This record gives sequence, C-alpha cells and structure tokens, in this order.
Amino acid sequence: GGGGGGGGGGGANAKEQQEKQKAADEQRAQILKAVLTPGARERLANIAMVKADKARRIEDMIITQAGRGAIAGVLEEDQLIQMLESISEAENKSRGTGKITIQRKRMDDDDDW
Repeated sequence: GGGGGGGGGGGANAKEQQEKQKAADEQRAQILKAVLTPGARERLANIAMVKADKARRIEDMIITQAGRGAIAGVLEEDQLIQMLESISEAENKSRGTGKITIQRKRMDDDDDW
C-alpha cells in the first residue's frame, strides 16, 4: 500500500502564530518587569492564579500607561492595589452589585434552658 500524505498545509501558519504570541508574551513580561517592583509583581502573580482575566486587564492597563509614559519610574505595590480597586469598582458598577456581605449564622448562647 501507498501513502497518505497531504494535510498540514496550515501547520506553518499556526506555528508562526504561536511564535508571534510567544514574542508578544515575552515583550509583555519585559515591560511588566521593568515597571513593577518585586512586591507588585508578586501580587500580580497571585491575582493571576486566582483571576487570570483580571490580572490580564491590569497588565494591559500597566502596559498602556507605560507606553504613554504615564508611569514615572516603577509601580509600587500600593499603586497596583489602587488600580485593582478601581477595576473592581468599575466591574461592580457595570454588574450592578455592591460589596459582598457574608452573613453568618448567629449562635444564640443566651437561651434559658
């Protein structure tokens, strides 16, 4: 029996796309490393573990601001926290939800037996 070659025409294109994505990711990482303090980077990494989409939005904001020259020097952890809070507030307003309140069951210790 003969061969079944063919296929794989788009393989090079997909590989090229992957390489472009990898280069873009590396560039993102370099910019973030340049503008964030170690503490801020660590906090962002922790956020990314829990909420990757939120971390990505914050990274985008930081990169955009860095590109415009809006970040003077490096971004401290507390400045990162302020950005987080502003994103959270914006999300809450758009969703129409306020703060999350946790109601715990009250233990009635004053029952008279």
